[in-house]
Amino acid sequence: MANLVYKRVSTDQQSTARQDLVLAEAGIEDPVVFEEEPGTSSRLHPLQRPKFGELLTYARPGDTVHISEMFRLVRGNQHILDVLDVLHQGRLALRIHDGAFSAMDLTARHPRTGELLSTVKFMVQTLAAAGELQRDLQRELTYDGLRAAEAKGSKGGRRPAVTAAQTADVRTAYLEGRSIAALARDHGVSRGAIRTAVADLLPEHTAGDPGAPAPELPVVLDMPGKVADYLRTTELEPAERAALDQGVTVRRGQGYTLRVSAVPAVHRGLLARCQPLDSVQGAPAVPAQRKARREYENRVSTLMP
Repeated sequence: MANLVYKRVSTDQQSTARQDLVLAEAGIEDPVVFEEEPGTSSRLHPLQRPKFGELLTYARPGDTVHISEMFRLVRGNQHILDVLDVLHQGRLALRIHDGAFSAMDLTARHPRTGELLSTVKFMVQTLAAAGELQRDLQRELTYDGLRAAEAKGSKGGRRPAVTAAQTADVRTAYLEGRSIAALARDHGVSRGAIRTAVADLLPEHTAGDPGAPAPELPVVLDMPGKVADYLRTTELEPAERAALDQGVTVRRGQGYTLRVSAVPAVHRGLLARCQPLDSVQGAPAVPAQRKARREYENRVSTLMP
């Protein structure tokens, strides 16, 4: 019988060090490790994740799946029940080595019906709901803190060395032949900051293929505030996060828009990230959020593909 270890982190800035420690202390014999690529989102259903899919394909009846804590594998109630159902069908055991679920036998079934014991199902749903509540409260507190900071004229995130307002000018001047050193002097920043702003325009990115299309220039679009609020709480690529952090808030009545300067590819990526605003996992969409997303979609659609 094989011991199958599953590991995952939500962003490429995190490591599996804590998971490794918990699993090492468990003394698992001859583990076969399946580790997701860094940044594999917890929003993605476990049964759709590449490495967990490989684990299920590799597994044989009687094998045991080991995880450091439940929320490395699942996000909410339905995820947990779906995974337990699949493990039951494959006759696989599940061992959780840390957290609230570690003392429970989640695979216990009724001897006659074969269904998950009602007491186990109740505890799973209760603990999962508590975990979701904790994450939602953290998200709400973060959101409230950002809004309070914006109301005072400041915003979260590291201040960019080259501001959003300067980026377009820097890139245009670089394409017109201005040197990196000269641009650094002009804007009072380091050469590294200028290189970051024009990274995709540097020779090493463009010299390899003479027939390659010209690099995209940044475009300024107004992003509705409800879209910006949602994106601040979700996982983004570094270029997307930088564009959002560098956006300029423009007050409009009781709301606001975020003036974002980015290449069209980043705008399209941000639009794709806020797709859930149209509908959230089968739940009805919030009309104001759906309207805001579609306004942003209309603006992004004006960009050349």
